[in-house]
Amino acid sequence: MDSDCIGIPSCKVSPSYLHVNSTSHTWVFSAFAEIIDNASDPDVRATDLSIDKEYIGGNICLVFQDDGIGMPKDNLLKMLSFGFCEKAKYETGNTHQPIGQYGNGFKSGSMRIGSDALVLTLFEEIVSIGFLSQTYLKAIGAESVIVPILEYHLPDHILFCLVIF
Repeated sequence: MDSDCIGIPSCKVSPSYLHVNSTSHTWVFSAFAEIIDNASDPDVRATDLSIDKEYIGGNICLVFQDDGIGMPKDNLLKMLSFGFCEKAKYETGNTHQPIGQYGNGFKSGSMRIGSDALVLTLFEEIVSIGFLSQTYLKAIGAESVIVPILEYHLPDHILFCLVIF
């Protein structure tokens, strides 16, 4: 139950924290490692990961794409939120040792590489799109981090793509 529902305000995270948090990566390649590690987690089941440089709207964008099983909207929201991590439950019996376990790596990594991250994922014929964006938060004058997430039905396609602007 959300604490706002019972009259107790919930904690909020300032948009400036996205940048401050990204400085935990003193080297940009550790930020890349966080994102690559997410695609390598056993529960993702990805066998292929590509990283490409694209030009979108005149901006240089990095596109991370894997062939994993995707994630439902609820998991996407957790990934784009702070402090949620489900990696521990997949570690038993696996040789893969994930980098993170505190639910912070994607946010710190993606915001170290760029100002915005657009995540598209397909899970069981439902496409979910999440947008973690310093540019958007600044444009709307947000006082706390908000993450727009959409979902829609798209059968017979496999897609996971992370675009960092």
